[in-house]
Amino acid sequence: MPMNKSMAKRMRQAQRRAERNKAVRTRTRSTLRIARESIAEGADSMVADVGAAQKALDKAAKRRIVHPNAAARRKSRLMKRLAAKTSS
Repeated sequence: MPMNKSMAKRMRQAQRRAERNKAVRTRTRSTLRIARESIAEGADSMVADVGAAQKALDKAAKRRIVHPNAAARRKSRLMKRLAAKTSS
């Protein structure tokens, strides 16, 4: 329990931010999953799906919901999968 008004306010702020961050994190994970699945299937929309995943990762990294290095690593691995699929 918060001991004073400022602590109570900080708890409320943290809860609001956690709700917003959860939505962005979930959306980012979903776009990544869709991109990976479309690459695995060799779907026509795989390039567009990878682009959407990159955009979601960049937005999450910009807001510091995902660490920028983690976002870069995931984008790199995604592009590596796409390149392997398109070259073969």
